[in-house]
Amino acid sequence: MSTSATAAAPTAHPHVSVNRPNPVSVGTIVWLASELMFFAGLFAMYFTVRAMMDPAEWAAATELLNVKFAFANTTVLVLSSVTCQAGVVAAERFRPVRTGRLWQVTRWGMNEWITLTFLMGAVFIGGQVYEYTALVHEGVSISSSAFGSVFYLTTGFHGLHVIGGLIAFLFLLGRSFAAKRFGHHEATTAIVTSYYWHFVDVIWLALFAVIYLLQ
Repeated sequence: MSTSATAAAPTAHPHVSVNRPNPVSVGTIVWLASELMFFAGLFAMYFTVRAMMDPAEWAAATELLNVKFAFANTTVLVLSSVTCQAGVVAAERFRPVRTGRLWQVTRWGMNEWITLTFLMGAVFIGGQVYEYTALVHEGVSISSSAFGSVFYLTTGFHGLHVIGGLIAFLFLLGRSFAAKRFGHHEATTAIVTSYYWHFVDVIWLALFAVIYLLQ
């Protein structure tokens, strides 16, 4: 074999590795991008209706909102993102269940953190139902005014997304309990579920700022 032919041969680099992105994570991010466009449409609808509505009528409707209660409910949802991320950290360490006493939260596993997150999300939904009931009692319904329509549509669709997240948590917990050995598949499920939950929390922060603070 000639020297030139030897020089033209490809050189192998066995120490080089290619880290491909997790297709589940990529797919989740792409799907959340489409959900972001959906909520962008809801925000556009809200601001359009607000611009067309009589300012005095709009102010009278927003005065019925219980900002303090909504702030407390928002705090619960925001803190649920913290507990959810703690569950992800435990999942990445392949620790599905606690390794200590129940009150030793630093030794909790994914299941304990996700269960707490589920309960906090359920409290948020319960708070929304309570607020809806109070507003309907005050005469603010989805058909009572333009404000009522956009309020219930924006917050209602978000509430449905929160319920979807709660269902995802149940699936995650079921998969964890059913797994004979907690591994990468279960950890990946926890990670992509957290993406969705953090997304839902960020959307609500924007809704809270727009609806309750920028009255």
